[in-house]
This record gives sequence, structure tokens and C-alpha cells, in this order.
Amino acid sequence: MSTPGEPDDARPLLSVLDLAVVSEGTTSGDALARTTALARRADELGYHRFWVAEHHNMPTVASTAPAVLIAHLAAATHSIRIGSGGVMLPNHAPLAVAEQFALLEALHPGRIDLGIGRAPGTDQATAAALRRSALVETVDDFPRDLVDLMGLLGDVRREHGMWRRFSATPVAKSTPMIGLLGSSGYSAQLAGMLGLPFAFAHHFDTGGTLDALDLYREHFRPSAACPRPHAIVTAGVLAADTDAEAIHLAGPGRLVRYGIRSGRFLPLVSPDEAATHASRDDAWRMPSSQILGSVATVMAGLADLVTATAADEVMLSTTTYGLAERIRSIELIADEWRLEPRA
Repeated sequence: MSTPGEPDDARPLLSVLDLAVVSEGTTSGDALARTTALARRADELGYHRFWVAEHHNMPTVASTAPAVLIAHLAAATHSIRIGSGGVMLPNHAPLAVAEQFALLEALHPGRIDLGIGRAPGTDQATAAALRRSALVETVDDFPRDLVDLMGLLGDVRREHGMWRRFSATPVAKSTPMIGLLGSSGYSAQLAGMLGLPFAFAHHFDTGGTLDALDLYREHFRPSAACPRPHAIVTAGVLAADTDAEAIHLAGPGRLVRYGIRSGRFLPLVSPDEAATHASRDDAWRMPSSQILGSVATVMAGLADLVTATAADEVMLSTTTYGLAERIRSIELIADEWRLEPRA
């Protein structure tokens, strides 16, 4: 089994999460091209991994099929790990996911991550359409399906399971890293009990980060895949040349997040439009853990986050209207984080 990267003595690992967000006036193809450019730049700068998510029936998110997008991104990059943040397992049969990621691992050995989530990544009607069933999963379904998926990819945890009859690929030489994503104590405890890396969605702004990480470490049982806890914290981060510029550039993403919280899907407008939007003040009054500002301000915020969480890895999530500001943000942070650029 592949194991998570080890943090160095000075800082945790640094990675990137991207949703392939569709800006107003652009297409899904434009969004995916920007995600590809961002992944290439993250690879050059020395970031550890680049993850994409699974969302459905959302007008601003082009990342609907992580396995397809991962295949494209892995072929477009050279060394950075590419993975899912995550695949929403309740939407899929474990064998189908295992086959997709075993194939990806065969194409790009040692570079594929399979981050698994328990939420549907959409509304209940869309989830029912994806699953071809309106049945709601039971409390036992997700752990069972997760263990079956792990076994199909070579991490066998019990005597009987799907792997006794089915094979994800005929002759696997390596397997993807499997991790569990979550924004609750449930996923944290399950990841700990299974000895898996755990990524907490701190950027969701739903709270509970420290409690979930405590539960993860408290329940952690070493495994061959992950001999010691590996906690990934995803954070909403935007660095720019000045604090004022970062706040201005963050306006469009702030509006989108406000819209989601208030039950609306607002378009990702330009920073100038966001600055005069009718919901601007409400959006900025919304509590948030985002870290915005000059690189000095952002580095201080990241240092506080690492101190509070003892994260082994920080994953940056940045929602902006344009590509240039996303690339500038990861460049500024990479330089201050002392990442080793790749040839």
C-alpha cells in the first residue's frame, strides 16, 4: 500500500484542493482548463498533492466526475500526487470506484489518491437520480462499502468481502492511497479505527475541527497503509500582494458561499461586481475561517492553524473569479513555505 507523505521537520506538507468553479460568462471547458493550469503550476512549485471534488447539478462547479478529471490532470502533470477530495461513495458501487482508481494507479503508479466522502455532494433528488434509487443508506452501509472498496484495492481488513470474488484489475502492482474525508466526528472516528489518513473540511466553516481531529487521533489504530495518524486540514486561503487586494479578490467566492448558506446558487461574478453586489455586506458578515491577505498575513494565519490543529498537511482551497489570482496565491505561499520547485 502507498503511505501518506511524511512532513518535514519544519512545516507540514502543503497541497491544493480545486473545484473547477465556473466563473460568470465562462464555460465548463474554461473552468476545467483553468484547473489544469493550476495543477501544472502547483506541480512546478512543489506542492504535495492536488485534489478535485465530486459535486453534481451545481451551476458553478464543473467537477462532477473525479476519476475522469484525475486521469486528465495526472497526464498533464509530472510528479504531484493527483486525487479526489473526494469521491462520494454512497453515489457509487464500490467495485466501480475500485476499477476506476485501480486503472488510474496503473496509468500513474504512486501518484493517485482516493479520498472518500460520505455525503452525496448534491441535493437528495440528484443523489437519488445518480443512485437510481430513493432509498436512504443505513448506518452500516458506508463502513461496509468502504471496507469492500479498500479490499478490492488490496487493503484487506476482514476474512470475507467483495475481493474474494471480484478483482479491480487483473494484475495490480501498486495501489492508490485511500483516505477518508469528513466534516464531523463520525468520519473522524471511522478513519481512526481503520487506520486511514483523515482530511477535515475546515474550509466548510461548520466548526468542530479540533474536536474531530481529537477524535481521529484518539481512535487511531495503526495500519500497514498508515502506521501513524495523518491529519489533513483543508483551509480557505487567498494570498495577494496586499491585504486589501486579497479581500477584493475574495469577494466573488464569499458571495457564492453566502448564497449556498442562504439556499441560493449565486454566480461567481467578477471582483468589481461582487464589491457592489446587493448581498455584499451580508456575505462579509457571515462567520468564516478563511485566511485572506498579504503573504505575511496569510502565513501568520496558517501558522496559527497549524499550531491549533497539529496538522500533518494543509490543503489550500481558493475560490476566485480568475485563474491569475489563484496562481499568484499559491506562488506567494509556496515561496514563503519554502517548497522545493520541481524541474
